[in-house]
Amino acid sequence: MSVIQHVIEKIKHMDPDQKEFHQAAEEVLETLEPTAERHPEFVKAGIYERIVEPERAVLFRVPWVDDKGNVKVNRGFRVQFNNAIGPFKGGIRLHPSVNLNIIKFLGFEQIFKNALTTLPMGGGKGGSDFDPKGKSDAEMMRFCQAFMRELFRHIGPEIDVPAGDIGVGAREIGYMYGYYKKIRNEHTGVLTGKGLEYGGSLIRPEATGYGTVYFASEMLATRGMDFKNKIVAVSGSGNVAQFAIEKVNQMGGRVITVCDSTATVVDEKGIDAEKCCYIQELKNTYRGRIKEYADKYNTVCFDGQNVWDVIRSQGIKVDIALPCATQNELNSEHASALVKNGCICVAEGANMPSTPEAVKIFQSNNILYGPGKAANAGGVATSGLEMSQNSMKLSWTKEEVDNRLLIIMKSIHNACLNAAEAYGKKGDYVAGANIAGFVKVAKAMLAYGVV
Repeated sequence: MSVIQHVIEKIKHMDPDQKEFHQAAEEVLETLEPTAERHPEFVKAGIYERIVEPERAVLFRVPWVDDKGNVKVNRGFRVQFNNAIGPFKGGIRLHPSVNLNIIKFLGFEQIFKNALTTLPMGGGKGGSDFDPKGKSDAEMMRFCQAFMRELFRHIGPEIDVPAGDIGVGAREIGYMYGYYKKIRNEHTGVLTGKGLEYGGSLIRPEATGYGTVYFASEMLATRGMDFKNKIVAVSGSGNVAQFAIEKVNQMGGRVITVCDSTATVVDEKGIDAEKCCYIQELKNTYRGRIKEYADKYNTVCFDGQNVWDVIRSQGIKVDIALPCATQNELNSEHASALVKNGCICVAEGANMPSTPEAVKIFQSNNILYGPGKAANAGGVATSGLEMSQNSMKLSWTKEEVDNRLLIIMKSIHNACLNAAEAYGKKGDYVAGANIAGFVKVAKAMLAYGVV
């Protein structure tokens, strides 16, 4: 048994119930076999065994009071996975599905994603099983303050810099940062995704969606293609999906789908700039359901189905797929339907949205496939740029940040291709992303000795 297979078996034995973490770790580790052969020093130093174990994982209770005066208790998590190349960095997710397994898988992925950005950031993740749906602004504020009452002791601008994720947008970051500033009596860059008025960066809300489209554009260019006149399927309707739609429109593509947890909307005419603005207002301001879009624009709505379910059942033609909702949303049946319906490119705006079986189908059919740790790294890259601006007490223009984001996404794309070719996996973005990120982190860990 190889050292890689030994590590995979070990984590499955130690934590048998952590399926998503097993999936993420196995997907990365299996592509790292060539590195173990080429770098025996990594094997000797136990790098593979060490990189799958978090530096620390914190579990804490979050008691808060709802609008009726009832005391509620949720679980809070922060997994600080690896800080070999910089402070721990990763979002905070508020969703009922959050548990230690989910946070570990996300934190593990974050190590390699952050390394790919070329910025000095380690990997971490946090969150709570709290459900933001239906909560008032006052309830959100009380929860965020309760969450920060414990989290504050584990984070800092040179220790761990959280950001937003599912369920955590500008409102939640504002509540969390305001409370952190109050109890620490300092104004510092400890959270990213802040408002422009108090240290945030232009382009940060747009960055993950924009970056995903930039990465897809780079992949398409390798085959002499672009987004112009392409039919695009986007899943989700949150921050990532909204700005992916916006950037696709700017590049001449036509997005025809959007969804949330209750329904999928198909708009064959295309979700243009006006309709995209409506989605942003509906979701970010009124926090409504996507079926309201169907009512307003008289489009087809499929209750209880995600985008990929609808594409499969309705046989909808799609050129480019951008899964931007959540983990494992796109399975093998969905992947087969996309291939059958003419899909040429898949770029992941969400974290691990495609199952391993779906990924194999994409790769075996020569579909351009950009894994999340590479394709959606634009968000954390711009968080890193926000950290830089905070440290220098500067604020860059929208154009400057967007240009830096584009340069970073081009660099990530090239790093994936170069690493894949260097290790005998030419054209394999999955192997390239994993190897490029891992080798950088492994060399740093090697330099520190056994710590």
